[in-house]
Amino acid sequence: MSHQAQFKALAAWLQGAVTSEERYTLGYDAEESDFIRFNHAKVRQAGHVQQASVNFKLIAEGRHANLNLTLSGDAEVDQERLSEALLQLRETLTLLPEDPYLQLNDEAWQSSNVQEMPLPDSAHVVQQIAQLGEGLDLVGIYAAGPIYRGFASSSGALGWHQANSFNFDWSLFHENGQAVKANYAGHTWSDDGFARRFALAREQLAFLGRPAHVLAPGQYRAYLAPAALEEVMGMLCWGGFSAQSLADKTSPLQRLYDGQASLSPLISLKEHVSGSLSPAFSGEGYPRVDLSLVANGAAQDRMINSRSAAEYGLVANGAGWGESPSALSMDGGSLELDSVLKALGTGLYISNLWYLNFSDRTAGRITGMTRFATFWVEDGKIIAPVNTMRFDDSIFSLLGTALEQLTCERELLLSTSTYSQRQTASCLLPGALLSALTLTL
Repeated sequence: MSHQAQFKALAAWLQGAVTSEERYTLGYDAEESDFIRFNHAKVRQAGHVQQASVNFKLIAEGRHANLNLTLSGDAEVDQERLSEALLQLRETLTLLPEDPYLQLNDEAWQSSNVQEMPLPDSAHVVQQIAQLGEGLDLVGIYAAGPIYRGFASSSGALGWHQANSFNFDWSLFHENGQAVKANYAGHTWSDDGFARRFALAREQLAFLGRPAHVLAPGQYRAYLAPAALEEVMGMLCWGGFSAQSLADKTSPLQRLYDGQASLSPLISLKEHVSGSLSPAFSGEGYPRVDLSLVANGAAQDRMINSRSAAEYGLVANGAGWGESPSALSMDGGSLELDSVLKALGTGLYISNLWYLNFSDRTAGRITGMTRFATFWVEDGKIIAPVNTMRFDDSIFSLLGTALEQLTCERELLLSTSTYSQRQTASCLLPGALLSALTLTL
């Protein structure tokens, strides 16, 4: 039985099992994943994971409770588990108070998105990684396979999402303990594309053997590679576009949405669900569409889930419980990749940022570390690696007054999280050239 058939069978059984006073939602999560770990460019561990689970929520008289169930793949066994869960949730509901912010979607919407781009043969991927990494201290993990998501409700809503993807997250270590971190991910594997990405990491590795350049605290020109910019955007997604945070006045983009500040006209951000790894429906049962979050530096839409909609009189637009983008896309600019060092001139080339946090959340100030593969550049040439430094700067500078250019080429960065299951979040980002980045330590 296919994953979709398994899910539909459980939803059909549940539709007939609930009473007229009860309502339900049923979410489905499954994957068929290859996981391959590398050390010294050799396979050290390989495995295959097949798993499926459902999140079952029962609603009655303004009360709701939910259970997560792992599925066996045996239709009779799984139906019995769902039946037992129904009885358990009915007992639980009698103990709970009414939820004043419970808001259900009564629309019987239908959604189906099946992305069947062919995945690379894992043996071929291993062979290419081993060949390119021969003689290098390469460590990393490769994960690939189809991901499935489904949603059904007692109102007749039915959504199905299936997408193939791969993600190779690796580091090349120098004998002095320094490293270059890199990632190659997407829907369609390209031998040439991976070879180019690997060549860049190997080129940067050679520079790590040079004596480190010591910098004093201060402001420096800087280039943030897409992976470094992703860390900055990750902080903004932590409540930045959330209707709840904006209503509570705790958003790091509060000044932007209140009209008190703006970002650079170069900045346009979207929640670009269509064609992404993320499903076009939320776990709450709301369809998701593409949203313009920032256009030419000005605030646009915000992420609204059903609870914020109920509390603040808004219209839910399919945001999840954290009201964070899961398919964030930033428009590119005009800077060619092979012109980045020339455009930077003298300053910092930053491949990755680490350990980010807010130093002043409502002011939009963030702090973090440079750590690996940050280089000092003079006259458009990499001179030396830079010791770990701490930065502290405002997002209204980084993506505002200090932003000079964005690269025209963008990099797709998929979530590497595999806790419980592979995640579907992604970012499509350019690199960013800054006139100033403030280093404090």
